[in-house]
Amino acid sequence: MADLFDKADSFTRAKEAMELGVYPFFRALSDSEGTTATFEGHDVVMLGSNNYLGLTVDPRVRQAAMEAIERYGTSVTGSRFLNGTLEIHLELDRRLAKFVGKQAALVFSTGYQTNLGTISAIVGKGDYVIIDKDAHACVVDGCMLSRGEMKRFRHNDMDDLDRVLSKLPKDAGKLVVVDGVYSMGGDIAPLPEIVQIAKKHGARVMLDDAHGIGVTGDAHGTAYHFGLTDEVDLIMGTFSKSFASIGGFIAGDEKIIHYIQHHARSLMFSAALPAPNVMAVHRALDIIESEPERVKKLWENADYMREGLKALGYNVGGSNTPIIPVILGDDYRTLLAWHALINEGVYTNPVGSPAVPPNQSLLRTSYMATHERHHLDRALKAFEVVGHNLDLIPEKNIHNA
Repeated sequence: MADLFDKADSFTRAKEAMELGVYPFFRALSDSEGTTATFEGHDVVMLGSNNYLGLTVDPRVRQAAMEAIERYGTSVTGSRFLNGTLEIHLELDRRLAKFVGKQAALVFSTGYQTNLGTISAIVGKGDYVIIDKDAHACVVDGCMLSRGEMKRFRHNDMDDLDRVLSKLPKDAGKLVVVDGVYSMGGDIAPLPEIVQIAKKHGARVMLDDAHGIGVTGDAHGTAYHFGLTDEVDLIMGTFSKSFASIGGFIAGDEKIIHYIQHHARSLMFSAALPAPNVMAVHRALDIIESEPERVKKLWENADYMREGLKALGYNVGGSNTPIIPVILGDDYRTLLAWHALINEGVYTNPVGSPAVPPNQSLLRTSYMATHERHHLDRALKAFEVVGHNLDLIPEKNIHNA
């Protein structure tokens, strides 16, 4: 008889990387102050975090979380549907709706659960959900949990989106889901064209702005950046990036948020976000609203690094945000580069297939408002040394950055 666990015996890829000393995953940081961290005893510049505004270690955010523990404890011990909703949850719902320019918002326990719950709640049998091929895994999983049919279009290819939508029944419900900022390529979705094409075919539009909220549109997100807040039907965001916490939210017209609130299983059957995390988001919002210079500094740092990496000869793809991929090609070459950069004191995230297309393996780097110029120069020097030692960049580009 077949043994369900036989697949574990045949899975050897991770152990092979461990034996070679280049396994990059599940390796612990012993300390982190945001821009730097301690990795296995070594001080490293952190270029692998989504802490875009540098608020995870801000003393004001920490204090808000500690005060919440004193008042509310460490858990709400129930779902928002029943005993897990506190007044601070409702106030955060209201603040987030106003922040992104929508009538209502709803806070979930994680960003992943937000997409799972939202998509599976509103896409039903006979409906279609149309997603970019580079959509995040939680968007894909939300589609799979729904009873609708999932269709994909080529990344940021508007002709292909139009083609896919044109083949669907005119009388069927349709939801187009795209990222605002793509988490691997660091490129922004062409939202004006997406909205125009969706409207042409009678489709609703949902924006996964996990990496856009706090970053684009003066921190208000990608829809605000394009002046399309009223044209995008649903805006999703997370707290584990710019908002220095964990959790997520969906925002839109009051009636659809009310519907999601009563149909999203990942909200109704999962414990609500604990008070310390809620209050951390509240305080992060306070800081974002009162210190707009943080977003400006974030973009200055990203532009500096993008130009520096390009000057060295690295391929950074179509990045135009604080996420900058360094595209190296095959998986093994990427792992070697990751390991070499760690030894030079720079932490990055290696990403291979299937998270990216075959032969497009990359080092994902991302930047913070709190990075200082000496952090960035140290990182560029490490990329120069590693690029030379591993023959990753043309010889003529050495010392030109």
